[in-house]
Amino acid sequence: MIKKFFSQRKLNILYSSAAILLMWLIWVAAYYAAGNPLVVPSFPETASSFFKYLADGEFWLAVCNSFLRTIAAFLVSFALALIFAVLSVLSRFAKVFLKPFIVFVRTLPTMAVMLIIFKITLGNRAVSPVIVTVLVLFPLTYEGLMSAFGAYSEELKEMSEVYNISVKDRLFKIYLPLAAPQVLSRTGADISLGLKVMISAEVLVSTAKGLGGMMQLQSIAGEVANLAALTLAAVVLGLIIDVIFSCIEKYAFGWRHKEVTGFGN
Repeated sequence: MIKKFFSQRKLNILYSSAAILLMWLIWVAAYYAAGNPLVVPSFPETASSFFKYLADGEFWLAVCNSFLRTIAAFLVSFALALIFAVLSVLSRFAKVFLKPFIVFVRTLPTMAVMLIIFKITLGNRAVSPVIVTVLVLFPLTYEGLMSAFGAYSEELKEMSEVYNISVKDRLFKIYLPLAAPQVLSRTGADISLGLKVMISAEVLVSTAKGLGGMMQLQSIAGEVANLAALTLAAVVLGLIIDVIFSCIEKYAFGWRHKEVTGFGN
């Protein structure tokens, strides 16, 4: 069992390293194919700019601002999605009634909505990206919660009706605890997606003291290496978030995987 674990871990590291090497080779090939550092910057120049940013206080302030806005957007979208999902699970009428709202929000064109919200918020460059990120994350989070609840809802609903379990106990003692591992496993990916949307919205409205705002300034100045370094920083931040939540999910609910493995053996 231990040998198998370490063997699988080595394979995962090997595959990940191969993927990173492939992306680096594509970058190098694109650099030489373009033959213009104003189109595709060199990797050493981008790496140099990246490490310079790591020693820059303004960069860390921008990272913190973008990250905190993303967390705020995620929490709002999760709260709304949880309310909608609970109503949908407990009432078929609510599920059917709410479905058009979910579909409508999911199909909204992000950039067009960004411009509209920017006008509605009277040009507030800090708030409008948060609203757009909420609109993007909300339907995805709702679908994730419905998927987590749906894996148990029919069987548990019949059981709860037979044993006359109250709605409160059904929700807090059955549905939410059982859905928690699946929900947590998606959280890192959702926040990473939210960060991507947040930065894109910040670029569009030139949000000051945000990663997106910094990218827009470097783009206007023609500093392509700095722009690539900031993009690389956003990618690394997203990966860190994903890894952190994967570890939390693994250690918080690792017993579920052990039970499944033990049952299979």
